[in-house]
Amino acid sequence: MKVLSLAAGAGFVVFWSCGFIGARWGTEYTNAFDLLAWRFLVAGAIAVVVLAVRRPRISRRDLATQVWMAFLTQFVYLGLIFTGIDHGITAGVTALIGSLQPILIATVAGPLLGEQVSRRQWLGLVLGLVGVGLVVADDLSAGHGSPLLFLVPIGGLLGLVAGTGLDRRRLPNTSSLDALAIQSLTSAVLFTALAAATHRLTVPSQPGFYGAVLWLVLLATGGGWGLYLVNLKLSGATRISSLLYLVPPTTMLFAFLIFHETIGVLAVVGMLICAAAVLRIRIGEQVRCGDGGTPVAESDGSAGVAGVHRGPAGSEQPDRAATATRRRHSAHVLRDPRPAVRGAGQPAPDE
Repeated sequence: MKVLSLAAGAGFVVFWSCGFIGARWGTEYTNAFDLLAWRFLVAGAIAVVVLAVRRPRISRRDLATQVWMAFLTQFVYLGLIFTGIDHGITAGVTALIGSLQPILIATVAGPLLGEQVSRRQWLGLVLGLVGVGLVVADDLSAGHGSPLLFLVPIGGLLGLVAGTGLDRRRLPNTSSLDALAIQSLTSAVLFTALAAATHRLTVPSQPGFYGAVLWLVLLATGGGWGLYLVNLKLSGATRISSLLYLVPPTTMLFAFLIFHETIGVLAVVGMLICAAAVLRIRIGEQVRCGDGGTPVAESDGSAGVAGVHRGPAGSEQPDRAATATRRRHSAHVLRDPRPAVRGAGQPAPDE
């Protein structure tokens, strides 16, 4: 489980960074709303196929949660972030604003989400913020227009924070694949309606535009958002947010390799500080069960995969409180008309 958590975290950083590269690539051909509409039209079409094949049984409560998650973490967050970039805010400044998410998550994780933030983690969060500040220091210059413009990406950041908190607060009993499919389909409707209503929905003729769309769908949506949901279940809100500190330096490395942008000494120092901050936050962390339930301490390896909830007496029994809570919220279920028979190799709905 520890190896799975580390792999999911590393993959999240890489794929989430690909979103910034795809945004720069795609906005060279069209506006932000048009790019996002096409991105989620393709992702939504794939989502329809996924849902038709899997035909998951999802309670109305969980379905409503995923729709709200799509609105907050994709429509609000991506819409405002892309709009800010489209109006001249550099990627570096946008990354700096996004790096505030771990601090905001940590301030609400304790009282609202029940996730304790230790003194070591607080130090790591502040250290990571310093590192990101160094990475994007060269971009913090005057002449970006009205200060009110910076409220646009800040609003997007608040949407991502609110969506993350909503997921950890309600703990939907939905698999990551099904959640991603529902959110992609919802975002397709929202962004297409927005682009059409603002008369920005076009059909670009440049092949490069559709290359950027596929890049965003496969790497940013499938990889980035998919692993975001997986990490929420494995590690919780505070630790997944801490990984965002690694996104700006990773994005700069990709930009250097793809767009031949230079990386200064100050940025290199910032990257090293970001890496140290994430290590400080995640060393000795607890891993969560696959359904995002009670944390389980990592064993010495003799007990196998930590896949069960620990009861108060230490026995490997299901968390009865969590199970009872989910049963209370499952009164209204979207019934699968097929017989409830699952093959030996088919995953359960909450896996």
